[in-house]
Amino acid sequence: MSIEKFKSISPADFFYKNREIAGFDNPAKATYMIIRELVENSLDACETHKIIPEIYIRLRKVPTTPNVYEIHVQDNGCGIPFDHIPPAFGQILYSSKYVLRQTRGTFGMGGKMAILYGQITTHFPVTIISSTGVEDWYLFKLMIDIQSNKPIVKSRRSFPNPSHNHGTIIEFRFEGDYTRAKQRIIEYLKLTATILPYLNLTFIDPDGVLYLFSRSTKILPKPPIEVLPHPNGVDTETLSRLISETKAKSMIEFLQKHFHRVGKRTAVKFLKHVNVDPSRSPKSLVSDEILHLGQAMRNYKFFLPPDAKCLSTIGTDLLIKGIKKEFNPEFVVAVTRPPSVYEGHPFIVEAAIAYGGNVSSPQCPGDINLFRFANKIPLLYDAYNDVSMKVIKKIKWWRYRVDIEKDPIAFFIHICSTKIPYKTIGKEYIADRPEIEYEIEWALKNCGKRLRAYLMRKAKMEIKKRRLLILEKYLPHIAKFASELAGKSDIPNYFKLLKHID
Repeated sequence: MSIEKFKSISPADFFYKNREIAGFDNPAKATYMIIRELVENSLDACETHKIIPEIYIRLRKVPTTPNVYEIHVQDNGCGIPFDHIPPAFGQILYSSKYVLRQTRGTFGMGGKMAILYGQITTHFPVTIISSTGVEDWYLFKLMIDIQSNKPIVKSRRSFPNPSHNHGTIIEFRFEGDYTRAKQRIIEYLKLTATILPYLNLTFIDPDGVLYLFSRSTKILPKPPIEVLPHPNGVDTETLSRLISETKAKSMIEFLQKHFHRVGKRTAVKFLKHVNVDPSRSPKSLVSDEILHLGQAMRNYKFFLPPDAKCLSTIGTDLLIKGIKKEFNPEFVVAVTRPPSVYEGHPFIVEAAIAYGGNVSSPQCPGDINLFRFANKIPLLYDAYNDVSMKVIKKIKWWRYRVDIEKDPIAFFIHICSTKIPYKTIGKEYIADRPEIEYEIEWALKNCGKRLRAYLMRKAKMEIKKRRLLILEKYLPHIAKFASELAGKSDIPNYFKLLKHID
């Protein structure tokens, strides 16, 4: 009988063997995912530091090799310190995003997955140029040691930065298929420009076509702020880690120091509820007590709900500006719902409805113009599995005087949270959480009411317009006949009468 062989593999090796998990299924999907991941990293590098983003993307075909492309992405973000450049781009699961704060990236590996895909399909190093503005520009040529999950530095050099500019440039080659990915890429860039009207985005495709998405405002939303974990969302493992790392001398101090919106009074009430001595040292808790404490924290109903400072919404004004800039609708309305919570994670839903103008009617029976965003990321795949589609289909839209399958109407749903409940690691659609479903429904209904009011006003204006057209057609003849019957040569001024007709 043979003996089974056991071994471990690195995170880089795992994703090398299972790259379809992260969305790199085929050359076309990989082309889209690479642009998406690099753009999102650039946007986070700008917005987190209150920098109005400028992003330049160039995708060109490598002439000597079939189906191989070279991607070049440049931003004006915060830049990366010298010591962090190699691991930031050459080590899977090394990131600045592992904090409780809204970011586009969930796992801190999207950009590195793009680089890894490029390496395994072309065996070509990635070039990184970056500066924080207070130091020189640093250029690295890197590859990833897949078996050990470490960066391999092929070369490095620095050059002066007298203007103190900041940002990052990334360039590498990969096997792709732009022809099949083109529609998705352009749609992604357009929707990114819609949700971010303060973005200047330039894209030059392999055919030399220039796509320019210009900003319509320089107003940035407030960046998210890192917060402590909320006690309702803490599992036993997290609680155990906090206890092992804490320097707090008592349970009251521990709860106040390590958890979001837990003050002294709340801590005392909770400890009384679970029969734990407030003066007891947290390090004295044994495993069964930690388990009991964790369960009690998740189920305790009297903790204050998390606030929304760790989130960054678009806001109704910017959302409307972005939709008007890219879609030019006849009418648009947007709503930002109050903060809510699921499983201890704060979230905010924003919704908008655009009607008429350049908004087209659905192309096929059963289609719905739905544009979804999560933490300012456009979601393009699997719309029919998303919670937003489920909510739209259950609302009785005839009450709002629209037929969503025939009328020129488009729905925009944006969800921001410290933890978006994606159903897959590819981050394409959102799970059916009752709390999120409720907020989406009421955001859409609020928009629907204002759309109905607009359509009713429009219908009244159409009736008035038809009435005026009839009067304008016949009133001159009536005035002429009336003058003749009265034996007068002057025709009365009937234009004054038309002005008073409602």
